[in-house]
Amino acid sequence: MAKFITFLGKFLIFLIAVQLCPAAAYNVVSYGARGDGKTDSTAALLRTWRAACNSATPASVSIPQGTFLVRSISFTGPCRNRIHFEISGTIVAPDNYNVIGNSEFWILFYRVSRLTVIGGTIDAKGSNLWSCRRGRYNSCPFGARSISFQSCSNILVYGLKSFNSQRVHIGINQSSNINLQNLRITAPSGSPNTDGIHIESSRGVTITSSTIRTGDDCISVGPGAMNIWMEHIGCGPGHGISVGSLGNSYNEQGVQNVTVTNSVFTKTQNGVRVKSWARPGGGYAKNLVFRNLFMRNVGNPIIIDQEYCPDNQCPHQSSGVKVSQVTYRNIKGTSSTQAAITFRCSSTNPCSGIKLQDIRLTYINTLRSPTLAYCQNAQVSRSGSVFPRSC
Repeated sequence: MAKFITFLGKFLIFLIAVQLCPAAAYNVVSYGARGDGKTDSTAALLRTWRAACNSATPASVSIPQGTFLVRSISFTGPCRNRIHFEISGTIVAPDNYNVIGNSEFWILFYRVSRLTVIGGTIDAKGSNLWSCRRGRYNSCPFGARSISFQSCSNILVYGLKSFNSQRVHIGINQSSNINLQNLRITAPSGSPNTDGIHIESSRGVTITSSTIRTGDDCISVGPGAMNIWMEHIGCGPGHGISVGSLGNSYNEQGVQNVTVTNSVFTKTQNGVRVKSWARPGGGYAKNLVFRNLFMRNVGNPIIIDQEYCPDNQCPHQSSGVKVSQVTYRNIKGTSSTQAAITFRCSSTNPCSGIKLQDIRLTYINTLRSPTLAYCQNAQVSRSGSVFPRSC
């Protein structure tokens, strides 16, 4: 399956390249952009995009070698034809974090379909904003997501490198058929809220062959997400791969059909996690599969936490989110804490259909007690060898 997905991605790139040849070619330098890292190229990129978007034939947008300074920018569709967006150089944000920090997005693709984004580097220069937020200064802006796909469909992103996002590196919202491959996402372990990829209200999202090192979740799957596939992910440092947080609002959409497979977690706070707030609600998380995973010194390798409370401002109620049909299969490695398996489920909506098969998680400090499993309001079945033995 993994080889097939890799082949399919490469084939899609080849197919789109063939369809774009001969294509209407639009180079941002021809529209006034300068790759000196100092000249504001925002308007030039917008002019290039509009020309490509209005092309009667498949079009290519080229950002050549160089460093291009760009403020908050929205590439808006629908466009008349396919667009191949190739970044050979680097796109950087202004040094003053307020320039993009007061916007929700830095680079936004809105209502675009049939788009391929290939290669290149984006650097949001988020370090000064992180320092401001860690100091809890009231003047800090909320911060922008580095690159976002809003109301988009049929998107392929291949080979992109994202550094130092102010907040989320890649955001996907109200979109479908999104394929992310061979990504390199990097921010320091102490950078706040810098999720690698956040998915919400979207379906048909595939993330493969990517390395994510960041200060928050490597990948977070939010309300309304379904049919999500993650494979060959190298996660760490970071908070792991999470479904949630869920239960932020009462009428929230659910999450279903999520798979994480053939991936490695290294020194992450969590491995695979489901998290929801302890407050009433009607949401759910179901049909989740976590398999063929390796944990290297991970804090909570397997965890369902329905009393999620990161800032000590806890609702102190019972989570209304129903978690069911969750499978953990062939998960091995080491835990940096004794609690290798934690199921902290809702008292009013106990977790059901939790399946453990072929699990072996040992404590990194072998001279101390072995790993333990903690279960609260969880219906769990086991098959094969499961260590530590669960409830």
